[in-house]
Amino acid sequence: MFSLFRENIRIATDSIKGQVLRTILTILIIAIGITSLVGILTLVGALENTISGDFASMGANTFNIQRYEFEARNSREKEKINPIISYRNVKTFKEKFEYPFTKTSIYFTGTKNAEVKFESKKTDPEASVLGVNENFLDNTGTEIDNGRNFTFFDIENNNPVCLIGSDFKKDLFKNTNPLGKTISIRGAKFKVIGVLESKGATFRNNQDLRVLIPLQIARSLFTLPNIDYAISIKVDDKQFLEGAQDEAIITFRNIRKLNPIENNDFGIERSDDLLNRIANITVYLYYAAWIISIITIFGSSIALMNIMLVSVTERTREIGVRKALGAKKHTIAGQFFMETIIIGQIGGILGIILGILIGGGISSIANFAFTTPWLAIIAATTISFIIAVVSGLYPAIKASNQDPIESLRYE
Repeated sequence: MFSLFRENIRIATDSIKGQVLRTILTILIIAIGITSLVGILTLVGALENTISGDFASMGANTFNIQRYEFEARNSREKEKINPIISYRNVKTFKEKFEYPFTKTSIYFTGTKNAEVKFESKKTDPEASVLGVNENFLDNTGTEIDNGRNFTFFDIENNNPVCLIGSDFKKDLFKNTNPLGKTISIRGAKFKVIGVLESKGATFRNNQDLRVLIPLQIARSLFTLPNIDYAISIKVDDKQFLEGAQDEAIITFRNIRKLNPIENNDFGIERSDDLLNRIANITVYLYYAAWIISIITIFGSSIALMNIMLVSVTERTREIGVRKALGAKKHTIAGQFFMETIIIGQIGGILGIILGILIGGGISSIANFAFTTPWLAIIAATTISFIIAVVSGLYPAIKASNQDPIESLRYE
């Protein structure tokens, strides 16, 4: 039995070597289908890891008060235009909200295209500047790579100090320790007291090219009307999260002077709600990836079957000789079936490699968090084998059922 199996492999290998061009084209057809599957699944997985990582860094014990809910903020049309969250709103909230075991962070984005200067160097006008209080880093899951965080006295005394993103070390402070150095933003000078850990970029939102400065100083620098503030509340123990959220809603409704029958004119977002919503969205992306890939792979299987049928036709006389010498039906079928399996697996391996390279390359360019797509690899290996079995079954049966006398007459 083993000797017959080994003989079938040898015959299949010799046949593959004898038709190099056809074999290469067949392998490429299969590889294209597998590449599309692995590449898309790799890219979707990297996208999911990146987005989930960004929101997970907020922590499971955090919720935000902002102008709109997540759905309304990302939809083209808003059913209701909520008023901005003003400085007076957030200041009053911080004074009135006294739920135990919580930290409240107030912040706003002053600009997303600031020019930051250090001595004779300056950045392109693409840095973000945020006004924050001392709890911003804790509530957003941001870590200090070097230096220290703001203190309560830094914020209350409006000390001209700042925290900078890790990207500033690549150009503005190349070969220089930024701690203790003074940078300039819109003519205001700030002493660098800390460098933030790298968090990467998502959809051109570079979190490593930003400067955090005390809230009141930011308000004096950025005086545009209708600045929209945000509030982040972190609970030390998750069991108090629901209570803290209810208390925050009641407090902010009172600040907005809403009567009991009016709906909230602001949004509440919990970090774990966002993660669940993202997971639901990525499920549809996976469905789309599978549908696109299956269509491509279906085309590949048809092409492989057609090529194997052509091979059976061309080798009709060879089949007749083998049968005349005593080869049985299952032996003939096994030879063609083995040839299809080998071609299918080579195409599958090539498709997996190309898919990972393409998906990983795009993920790298887009700054997505790439991880080895084991699910895609296992799926591709299984599918390539199924393709070979399905595509090779009919040609193998057709070859084994040929009449030896008619096959010997074939020209």
